[in-house]
Amino acid sequence: MKRRQFITGTAVAAATLPLAAPSIVRAQESFNWKMTNAYGPGSPFYVDGPGSPTDFCAKVAAMSGGRLNIQHFAAGELIPALEGFDAVQSGTVEMNAANAYFWAGRIPAAQYFTTVPFGMNFAGQTAWIYHGGGQALWDELYEPIGLKAMPMGNTGVQMTGWFREPLETVEDLNGLKMRVPGLAGKVYATLGVDVRLLPGGEIFPALERGVIDAAEFVGPYQDRRLGLQNAAKYYYTTGWHEPNNVTELLVNKAAWDSLPDDLKAIVEVAAKACTVESYTWCEAVNAEALKDLVDNEGVTAQVLPAGIIEALREATDTALADAGASDPALKKVHDAYMAFKTEHDAWGGRSEEPLFGLKS
Repeated sequence: MKRRQFITGTAVAAATLPLAAPSIVRAQESFNWKMTNAYGPGSPFYVDGPGSPTDFCAKVAAMSGGRLNIQHFAAGELIPALEGFDAVQSGTVEMNAANAYFWAGRIPAAQYFTTVPFGMNFAGQTAWIYHGGGQALWDELYEPIGLKAMPMGNTGVQMTGWFREPLETVEDLNGLKMRVPGLAGKVYATLGVDVRLLPGGEIFPALERGVIDAAEFVGPYQDRRLGLQNAAKYYYTTGWHEPNNVTELLVNKAAWDSLPDDLKAIVEVAAKACTVESYTWCEAVNAEALKDLVDNEGVTAQVLPAGIIEALREATDTALADAGASDPALKKVHDAYMAFKTEHDAWGGRSEEPLFGLKS
């Protein structure tokens, strides 16, 4: 009996080895990837610091025990600033860090995975992507073109921007030359703004020399670092154009599919950690920076006049409706986004108005 048990047990163990061995080998396989970036070397949040792309790479390396190493290249170090989409799609690099609305010219619905004018804040946008079907729509949009994407950061609400002259009425926008990306640029254009898309490093010299009259970038901390307060003194807010702003981690789909499941999970967890860490870092540094700009740099910080806000809201509604009418993919994403926003607004308007004096 013992001999038969031994023979049977040995046979079973031998039979399982061919199945188990390949998965063990695959789990221990190492990968060396490259990540490019739309932003220049040393940029806080966008390149370096808590929750940044370089922080993401470090997190992945640590959690994977060195099995997935990602070499990061800021804009200009390997490819120009806004060529990451093509580089990832072609397989030249495996990853890119940027904002999906940079690709809105070729994929209009991509805008919704960065931000939407008069759209949701950080909490709503993140809830929609993680729990409201947003990620599935993102996958549906990108998979046919060989890409995978997910959030890897968020600035929170952004400032309307810097203006060389004060704004009083909507007529002041007509003929204004302004740096602003994404759908907000299309909205401004309907009100007569001459929209320019410039990388972050080109904003200050263009504003200082009068090549542009106004510029939107991020918020007090990042804007102060670029020195925009030295080129314009009128700093407006409402957050209408970017009530939040998602950093997109773009991945080549074939490369993504090549990863074992545990490394995919590590990438996803690291990206989520960076989303929270980057957002909270922005919240921590913007208050001090805004106070410094007003108290020590002679900046006038104020809310856009109500008439301009209403004109922008009407123009946004029209732009979204027009785009959706000619693009079924955009309409599908838009309808899903707005349905979630309606429910989130009802909750947020009731729960946070007493805290901040918000109007629901």
